[in-house]
Amino acid sequence: MVPKLDADDAEHSAGSAIEQRRAQILERFKKLVILETPTSDAEAIDALVVILAERYVELGGKVRLISVEGGSHLVADFAGAGQLASEPPVLLVGHSDTVWPRGTLDEMPWRVDEGTVTGPGNFDMKSGLVIIETVLDVLRETSGDYRPVRVAIACDEEIGSPTFEATFRDALAGVGCVLGFESPHPDGALKTGRYGSTRFELHVDGRAAHAALDPGEGVSAIDELVDQLIAVRAIVDEANASEAEPLVLLNVGAIDGGARANVVPDHAHALIGLRFATPEAEAQVLGRLERLEPVRPRAVLRPQVASRRPAWAAGDATQLLLGRVQAIAAGLGVEITGRVARGAADTNLAGALGIPTLDGFGPTGGGAHARSENSDVESLYERIALLCAFLRAPHWSPPTPGR
Repeated sequence: MVPKLDADDAEHSAGSAIEQRRAQILERFKKLVILETPTSDAEAIDALVVILAERYVELGGKVRLISVEGGSHLVADFAGAGQLASEPPVLLVGHSDTVWPRGTLDEMPWRVDEGTVTGPGNFDMKSGLVIIETVLDVLRETSGDYRPVRVAIACDEEIGSPTFEATFRDALAGVGCVLGFESPHPDGALKTGRYGSTRFELHVDGRAAHAALDPGEGVSAIDELVDQLIAVRAIVDEANASEAEPLVLLNVGAIDGGARANVVPDHAHALIGLRFATPEAEAQVLGRLERLEPVRPRAVLRPQVASRRPAWAAGDATQLLLGRVQAIAAGLGVEITGRVARGAADTNLAGALGIPTLDGFGPTGGGAHARSENSDVESLYERIALLCAFLRAPHWSPPTPGR
């Protein structure tokens, strides 16, 4: 059962309102899941964004849509109520895109089986969108004070949010804290920090020549790339050398170059994924990668950061925010913990800027980006109740950055 949040007036409590909306919540969840929204499919993304925007307007929100190449980002502001109306807004962060192409629904249909939801993108993160929308609805329809809310929904999160940063920075202005609606840790723990994530491209230009008749005129871009990747591994190993747990994770995710065995290749390229536990390790390694020098005199290197989410190290402001959420959850009979995650998300930027930030407010479940993707229905209702209680919590404001 979802806990009653206002014991003195159960009829109008948020807990009671959630109970009454169970069927409505699942129906809305289904609507969002069966509307497939693969990243970069602007038509599909915008179809969902329009549905969200229309509902936010119905709930009293002032909505802005920001058109980009792959669709539209959405930012919406909702006024608070009563004595909490003058508090800084709480920023709720989500995304509309999924990793699944159109047609996946035929193989992974929406299904609710013994309290578990399946279907493409249900866990990552249509469930988070349903939580945000339901909380806004419950707050508006039940009595009591609550804080202002700002919502920011990215349309390209699954590829590193390359067009979202400017919109997100604007949305962060003046907020009291940031809550992300990515999935929690498998045990339901919130995320109090995240490894930084950088997608790094290394292009190598060589010189084409016949591999047998005139090899001396050629400069193999592939040979140069191989040597550079060895150098990259050495840089990462050096950063990790004195640490019990690695500060930097490295994955060479894709390489390409050349065309024929009898031609010295004049171009090669590698896509490299890097994860950083700390801002210091991030700055050290990226600085060295951007200064790589060719091994071969006539080779040309073109290193490029394709996308970057800065390392978000757990700080005092986030720990204080976690403590407040834990206290509120305890009042609902729910135990909440928190710890750092290796995966990156849009909340990296907020946390790196020193804004009190927590992520993982989506439901428990599993299988993100896998065909086993699933969400736990009871956890979905529990997260709605927790967020309603948090936004109604009196006499508390998160610390401002740097305090």
